[in-house]
Amino acid sequence: MVATQETKIYRRDVDKLNIQEREKLIKPYLPTKPLKVTNRPKHQPIRMFLKTQLHFIVFTAMHMVFSIYIRFRQAFYIVLDRIFAVLYYHHRAPELIRQDIRGLERLPQHLSVILEIKQEEHGLVGLGKLLDEVAEISAWCTGAGIPLLSVYERTGILKDHIERTHRVASSKLRSYFGRHVPTLQIQAPHIPSFLDGNESNRASSSAGHLSIILLSEEDGRATLVDLTKTLTEMSQRNKLSADDISVELIDAEISESVMAEPDLLILFGPYVKLQGYPPWQVRLTEIYHSQDNCGVGYQVFLRALYKFAKAQMKFGR
Repeated sequence: MVATQETKIYRRDVDKLNIQEREKLIKPYLPTKPLKVTNRPKHQPIRMFLKTQLHFIVFTAMHMVFSIYIRFRQAFYIVLDRIFAVLYYHHRAPELIRQDIRGLERLPQHLSVILEIKQEEHGLVGLGKLLDEVAEISAWCTGAGIPLLSVYERTGILKDHIERTHRVASSKLRSYFGRHVPTLQIQAPHIPSFLDGNESNRASSSAGHLSIILLSEEDGRATLVDLTKTLTEMSQRNKLSADDISVELIDAEISESVMAEPDLLILFGPYVKLQGYPPWQVRLTEIYHSQDNCGVGYQVFLRALYKFAKAQMKFGR
């Protein structure tokens, strides 16, 4: 109410002033000199044209050099794959696979791969190709003497077809090993494992054994979040002390619920894209990928084993 009355008094006093008195009242607050307006230099059309053309020429030259480099690199890896295909090929014979890796000082005991269904291959066609890739890699691992294989596929479609995956992989192993087929076990986190039903194969120790773990995106960060919530609730209910929560405890829980850390992770794509792969399991894992490669191949598998055998593991103190 007071502010309204003061406003009315101010308006009444101002209305009594004429134009000269109002200008005299405002004049002390005006700047003494008018601001200088700087004139912007006019752009010269010829200079701007030459500058634009120079940028375009440099940009085009950079693209040409990079394109030539990419073409030469692709040709190099294509020739390298052909050489490996001639010198090293399994011919579906485990003896040749063991011969190819004979000179390696060490092999991974747990091998992991990342596979994916291409967008243009959804449906039964894409699933059939994915199952065939899993079966081929299973046969290579068994021939090389690798006992554990984990297969990551982001969508989790393999988990919905565990029995079919086991059937296709077993058929592939029979084509490689004949009558002495190794035992095969397929499992997935929070899903009962599927083991060979043939007791004669299970009792055969000379043929070997292969365990396959199927993983998906939900086994990665979501598992870490659930474990964090569980540990937090147990700590709030005084069932677990905060001092008892350690890296060893988390590692043991994740290894039991999902899987242990693999020794070698193979990417069959041209880029290093983990696609939501469980992050805890790749802390000390050797990751291998082949540039300009876009498919599952025995040559990539073999080069990854050679790379792993020569790698230096420095874990620190």
